[in-house]
Amino acid sequence: MAATLPQGEEKARAVRAMFDTIAPRYDLVNRVMTFGLDVRWRRRTVRALDLAPGATVLDLACGTGDLSRDLARAGYRALGADVSLGMLGHNRTGAPLVQADALALPLADASVDGAVSGFALRNFVALPPVFAELARVVQPGGRVALLEVAKPPGFYFQRVVPRIGGLLSDPSAYRYLPRSVAYLPPPAELCSLLRDAGFGSVTRTSLSAGVAQLLVATRTVTTATERIGA
Repeated sequence: MAATLPQGEEKARAVRAMFDTIAPRYDLVNRVMTFGLDVRWRRRTVRALDLAPGATVLDLACGTGDLSRDLARAGYRALGADVSLGMLGHNRTGAPLVQADALALPLADASVDGAVSGFALRNFVALPPVFAELARVVQPGGRVALLEVAKPPGFYFQRVVPRIGGLLSDPSAYRYLPRSVAYLPPPAELCSLLRDAGFGSVTRTSLSAGVAQLLVATRTVTTATERIGA
């Protein structure tokens, strides 16, 4: 990764290549650098869905499948999508998988009951079209639970995480991690973007003293755009 954070198509290519590279040791590095807290955060994400047993849930940017496995344990039917073939190749779930861009999911309108993502928001090229695509595929009344890092507290993320990542995996990828938080809008704007896309009852919960954040929202019956077009 270059010192300047990439944008647009350059970002899309760089992020895809990065995840292809770090896929073999992605889970290990996550466990080490979060002291296992990422496991707790993911389980809380799945609980926040609060959907009926057997509900079909999209795991967006599913990676190696941690969230998909938690979805299955909770009694949901997971469907994984990721743009990185490397991550899909190391996916350790029995869930159906598809390589797909988050901006153009190969799913029918209102075809899933809910959606989750883990640490993916800052890696998308733009959030409004991703949220709009989630609103398209999640049926009215369905729910999304989106787990993401928050503003890093300082020294640990700036100095220690890159060193751990460099020892266990790809150094440039884990130098990118602390800087990638700059892609995220402020919390109030994140919630507003979800509302604009067609989600209501939006909540944001800070996790582990602000290291991570969880956004939960319900797909409304109609969006403002849908009402205008009606």
